[in-house]
Amino acid sequence: MQVDGREYFRCPCCQLTFEHPQKLPTPDEEKGQYDLHENRPDDPGYRTFLSQLAAPLMARLAPGASGVDFGCGPGPALAAMLNENGFACDTYDPIYAPGLSRLAAQYDFVTCTEVIEHLHHPAREWTWFAEHVKPGGWLGIMTRWLTDDTAFASWHYRRDPTHVCFWQPATFEWLGRQQGWDVHLTGNPVVLMQKR
Repeated sequence: MQVDGREYFRCPCCQLTFEHPQKLPTPDEEKGQYDLHENRPDDPGYRTFLSQLAAPLMARLAPGASGVDFGCGPGPALAAMLNENGFACDTYDPIYAPGLSRLAAQYDFVTCTEVIEHLHHPAREWTWFAEHVKPGGWLGIMTRWLTDDTAFASWHYRRDPTHVCFWQPATFEWLGRQQGWDVHLTGNPVVLMQKR
């Protein structure tokens, strides 16, 4: 399907909608867009936004659980919120906090807030998630779900030039079956997945 000069495909297995792999933004284009965001750890509004994921995740974590905020951005507010509540949280971001090799082998939780819609190679990251979340641990994701194909062309989320993957509940359910996650759709835009 073509919309506004952008070409999209849909996987027949998992129902992921994604932009043409040869038309993805460059790292410089991505950083230029991300630098426009004002996501500061001390911003009460941003913290309220992130609490959509933080609150249901923390309610499920054991005391002292530790994790990593994957794709933390320039202002790792979610990691700060988790640390303040007694959950040690590392940070990783390919642009602002690189160095996957410094991270632990496995975690009690991994969070991804407004990240997976940017992934150029989602299978690679999902393999990383599956390998780095301990059995019984949690993967917390925040991304707007694609629920209405008829509104896709006018959907504000699609218009961000760095948003190249669009996820449906069916996509998460498929990943759960393939990788061994129990999927908890807590409401658009949050899904919590527990590793079996």
